[in-house]
Amino acid sequence: MLSKNQLGFLYMFMSVCAFSIMDLIVKWSENYPVGEVLFFRGFCGIIPLIFLIPKEKYLVFYKTNRGFLHLKRCVAGLIAIVAIFIALRKLPLATVVSISFAAPIFTTILSIFLLSEKVGLYRWLAVIVGFIGIIIISEPGFSSMNLYYIYPIIFCLGLSYVAIAIKQLSSSEPVWLISFYFSVSIMIVSFFTIPQGWILPSLKDLFLLCLLGILGGLANLWLTQSYKFSDVSLVTPLKYLALVFAIIFGYIFWSEVPTSKTLFGSALVIISSIVIFRREIYHNKQVSIQRHEQ
Repeated sequence: MLSKNQLGFLYMFMSVCAFSIMDLIVKWSENYPVGEVLFFRGFCGIIPLIFLIPKEKYLVFYKTNRGFLHLKRCVAGLIAIVAIFIALRKLPLATVVSISFAAPIFTTILSIFLLSEKVGLYRWLAVIVGFIGIIIISEPGFSSMNLYYIYPIIFCLGLSYVAIAIKQLSSSEPVWLISFYFSVSIMIVSFFTIPQGWILPSLKDLFLLCLLGILGGLANLWLTQSYKFSDVSLVTPLKYLALVFAIIFGYIFWSEVPTSKTLFGSALVIISSIVIFRREIYHNKQVSIQRHEQ
């Protein structure tokens, strides 16, 4: 029988694996319109949630008194997921994952304005170090006017607001309901892209696209379970395994080799997010969401 901390580690590891495979499939799906891929993420992402709805709430599970906050969370999440999907298709896998680690940096800044948080010297220094890391990673893109480097940053901004919205919603809403509204919103928005020309997938591609959605739903649930069973400070460092997976997958499938600038910038971003995270633990505040809600 596994201890609670061991269960937490196991769930975090499964979550990181699921997100990494999901990123891999998103990058592979570049021949399919983004809207079509979003449909599978939303529709199939609902499947794992169905099993979490309490039986006594089957007929009223969708009811909420915080509809407007759900709406804002879904809009921010949609912006984030579209941005990361585009980034994954246009940039090296390790580069996108590296910049995505900067989400806690933007969350720290937004929390000042949206939650009236007081940010001390250590977290401000961490924010500055993180921004330097982002500049180092994306400098080659900016110098050659590769604007696709903007998309991972947009993802971080969107995810930062998602983190704050989920913190507010979690006081009264179950996790499965928050995820349900997000998945439904993705599916609905995807329908508006049908006129752009969806492609009928082969059976193999259909399986992979469905797997993408299911993994996205499971990854978020496993992430939540990890934090439920174990101390957040113990399991969070495991999320940086995503960069290792990104480097391996990028090399195997697309012959991508991270540059020394990417690795150095990634190290600064990771150090920055760890410092921010540790300071939040010290002050008994857990605002940062750890990848992805995607």
